Amino acid sequence: MGAKEKMELCESTVIHEDVLERVRQRMPEEEPVYEVSELFRVFGDSTRARIICALNLEEMCVCDLSALLNMTQSAVSHQLRVLKAARIVKNRKAGRVVYYSLDDEHIGKIFAMAFDHVTEEEEG
Repeated sequence: MGAKEKMELCESTVIHEDVLERVRQRMPEEEPVYEVSELFRVFGDSTRARIICALNLEEMCVCDLSALLNMTQSAVSHQLRVLKAARIVKNRKAGRVVYYSLDDEHIGKIFAMAFDHVTEEEEG
């Protein structure tokens, strides 16, 4: 919202009890809402977002990710630990190399939807 835009508020203080009741019945429990909030918190770091973008394209090792992102392997490893703890990425070992990929297709879909949202033309 731009600095000159004004938030629209109700001019009436009527409570719509029927709407409240329908929404109360369908609202999820607090725990999954908290977990979704935490997921978006982890997504909220631009370095982690770049790692997710890369891993959405192809499985990669820490060495490749650090070269791609122009970061130290230590910094990339730290971010991967955060992403793994949040079940956003998983890893597999092949000999002496550890490859990382997205934990499941949902992560890629969430990111694709977010990119669709931020790149769509603003409606009139």
